[in-house]
Amino acid sequence: MNETVNVIGGGLAGSEAAWQLAERGIPVRLWEMRPQVKTAVHHTEHLAELVCSNSLKSNLTDTAQGLLKSEMDQMGSLLLACARATQVPAGSALAVDRERFSALVTHHLKNHPRVEIIREEMPEIPGEGINIIATGPLTSERLFQEIAAQSGDDNLFFYDAIAPSVTLSSLNQDRVFKASRYGKGDDDYYNCPLSREEYEKFWQELTDADIFEGHSIDQKMFFSGCMPVELIARRGLDTLRFGPMRPVGLIDPRSDKRAWAVVQLRQENQEGTVYGLVGFQTRLRWTEQDRIFRMIPGLEEAEFVRYGVMHRNTYINSPRLLLPTLQTKNNPHLFFAGQITGVEGYMESAATGIVAGLNATRLVFDQEPLVFSPMTMIGALINFITSSPADNFQPMNANFGILPALEEKIKDKKTRYQKYVDRSQMEMCKISELFLEHVVKEF
Repeated sequence: MNETVNVIGGGLAGSEAAWQLAERGIPVRLWEMRPQVKTAVHHTEHLAELVCSNSLKSNLTDTAQGLLKSEMDQMGSLLLACARATQVPAGSALAVDRERFSALVTHHLKNHPRVEIIREEMPEIPGEGINIIATGPLTSERLFQEIAAQSGDDNLFFYDAIAPSVTLSSLNQDRVFKASRYGKGDDDYYNCPLSREEYEKFWQELTDADIFEGHSIDQKMFFSGCMPVELIARRGLDTLRFGPMRPVGLIDPRSDKRAWAVVQLRQENQEGTVYGLVGFQTRLRWTEQDRIFRMIPGLEEAEFVRYGVMHRNTYINSPRLLLPTLQTKNNPHLFFAGQITGVEGYMESAATGIVAGLNATRLVFDQEPLVFSPMTMIGALINFITSSPADNFQPMNANFGILPALEEKIKDKKTRYQKYVDRSQMEMCKISELFLEHVVKEF
């Protein structure tokens, strides 16, 4: 092929996108600003460097992460092949030797005859050709400004302040009730009422909780709009009651009285299967979140599909800007992939890189880009980031809660998860031949 595709960013998503294109005979320019431009968290010059944990999460086939890996395997994932070649013991998880993993990914891409690695910062979005932006959460300031200029400042987020999310099916319906937000609008929120005793016990545990200290890059002042809930609590016993847990206008129909405090849950996906804890951005350790937030009435058996995090991040307002093919709505030759789209996690980022690379390939060959079924984990992730409410969009990782509900209700969690896996595999089989289309065999 004569047309060269630019892949901007040599992280997990960019590496996968470049591989998918090159394996199908398409020349790729892979732009990576390191080591010319350094970041606060990267330590090597390798592509696909893992900057935090060395774990790629569960390998078990009946888990959300295992299902995601299975789907990526079907699409010829480079990163999974490299991960298994550099695997270290980690029980049921897939963990890697980080140095060897990123070095192996770099080796494969560096030695591919159709990949040119350019060690320079790309300060702007190229005006011509097909381009994939996969610059991750540490997008350079100049490219950040360029993306902002094209998409609008209000469609870019610079701080990742995420509250925990739970599945609707795991709520204790005997304790929660539906109502509007402080008596305004429709009854769209689930409400968890707390008595004075419950509230004060919860407040005490929250203020005493162990707070996670992140990278030095995270040591920034907090903005009032994303103050961690535990820091709000430390300002006084009643600060939460006059803040995110304000009970004004919320009458519990079971007691016909206003609770002492209320935690509200807001719908996070179109299907209404995932709800987020409003105003509960947090830096607590995940084990502490799991323990303390289950003290909230109605969340005793909550299934957390995402824990709260707060760190520097750059991500776009994907519901407003992206099509489910990962093309931008105003320019079909421009794709976004990776964490900048609003997916959370190593494998999630890599999976979107595969999809962007595959769809950019189809564009080169004058074929319609693919929209993955939301009954697959990859399709569900992309569906979530491209169809969630744009006014309250927050990143998401792979979990069974974002998949469409099964036709039959299955109470047993293990059985239910296996049904999700079986259904996904059937959907992937329908389009699996397209993944191998155009693959060049001689390399």
